[in-house]
Amino acid sequence: MRRPVVQKALWGAAALVLVTGCSSGSTGERPAPPSASARPSTSAPPSGSPPPSPSSPSAAGRVSVAGTLAEGLKSPWGLARLPGGDLLVSSRDERTITRVDGRTGAKTPLGEVPGVVPGGEGGLLGLAVRDGRVYAYLTAASDNRIVRMRYGGGAGDRLGPPEPVLTGIPKGFVHNGGRIAFGPDGMLYAGTGETGRTGLAQDRSSLGGKILRMTPEGRPAPGNPFPGSVVYSYGHRNVQGLAWDPEGRLWAAEFGQNTWDELNLVEPGRNYGWPEVEGRAGRAGFTDPVAQWPTSEASPSGIAYARGAIWMAALRGERLWRVPLSGAERSGEPEAFLKGGYGRLRTVLAAGGDRLWLVTSETDTRGTPGPGDDRILRLEVR
Repeated sequence: MRRPVVQKALWGAAALVLVTGCSSGSTGERPAPPSASARPSTSAPPSGSPPPSPSSPSAAGRVSVAGTLAEGLKSPWGLARLPGGDLLVSSRDERTITRVDGRTGAKTPLGEVPGVVPGGEGGLLGLAVRDGRVYAYLTAASDNRIVRMRYGGGAGDRLGPPEPVLTGIPKGFVHNGGRIAFGPDGMLYAGTGETGRTGLAQDRSSLGGKILRMTPEGRPAPGNPFPGSVVYSYGHRNVQGLAWDPEGRLWAAEFGQNTWDELNLVEPGRNYGWPEVEGRAGRAGFTDPVAQWPTSEASPSGIAYARGAIWMAALRGERLWRVPLSGAERSGEPEAFLKGGYGRLRTVLAAGGDRLWLVTSETDTRGTPGPGDDRILRLEVR
C-alpha cells in the first residue's frame, strides 16, 4: 500500500531529526544532508559531464509492486526462502523467526532464538537455509556469531536449539554487518562490520570489516586466500548485502561513512580500502567499487540479482536501486525505483524468474512506521 503523499511528506519532515542510517560516530547517526542538491550519482563521471539522473527509469528492467505478501512485521531483517517457496523472516529486536506462507502470507511463529542480545544495530540479523537447518547471524552477549538450528520445514515444526558455527565476530552498537548466504560453491559467506573501530577492517587477524567464507560447519573454506582463515576479503566498513550473478561472481553492498556508499565486485584476497579510502580512489593496493552513491541516496542493505542487474535496497535513501551489469562490469547508470513510496528498505531476495521479495524497515527505530508496517512486498521485474 503506497502511503498518502501528504502523510509521507509530514513523516519525511519528521525524519530529519531521527537517526537515519548506519554511519560514522559512536551512535551510528548520519545527519541529514544540508540541502537537496546532492545528486544520486554513481562512479565519478568524466570532467564536465554530470551523470544522468535515475529519476526516470528506462523502459527495460523496470520493477513494480505486484502486492503485499505479509504485513505487521516488527524490525524484520533477514529473509530466507524454504525449498517449497515459503519464507523465513527474522525480527532483529524481538529475537524471533517467523514462517510466512509464500502464497497466502499467513504467518507462523517458530519461536525465539536463545542467546540473542539486541541493541543498536545488533540483534537477530541474517538468515540462510541449507539441508534442513536454519543458519542465523546474531548478536550475543560477547560477540556476533553464526549459529544453526534444525528445522524440518513443516508448518507445525519448531526450531531446534542453536549450535555455534562461527563465534568471535566483533560486536558493537553500530556496524555489525549481518548478512549471510550460501554461495553457488556450497560455502557459507558472511558480511561483517568493523563496529565503529575502523582499524579492524585492515586487520586480517580480525573478523570485523570483512567478507568471510566458510564450510557449513564454520571451518575455513578450501581455496580461501589466507591459509587457515575464514577471511575472504577485507577493508570493508559494514557489509549487509551479498548476491551472486549467474556466472558465480560475488557482489556486495556496504555502507560508507559520510560520502560514498558502495557496490563491489568481490574477489578473494582483495582489499576494499576502508578506512584508508571511501568510494573510488584509484589507489594502488585498493579495489574500487563498481558503483557508488552519496550516502543520502542509499545506505544500502540487502541486494539480489535478477534479469541482468543487481537490485539494492536502500534504507536512508528509501528506494530500490537497479544496477545493470554486463559480465563483471556495469553496463549503464544505476536507476532508482519506488522512491519514498514504502519507506526504508532492508532486504531484497530473488524469488525466481522475474520476481523479487522486498522487506521494508520502518520499525527499526529509525523509520516512521505507518499502519501495516513492516511488510514483505511482491515485486515483478520486466
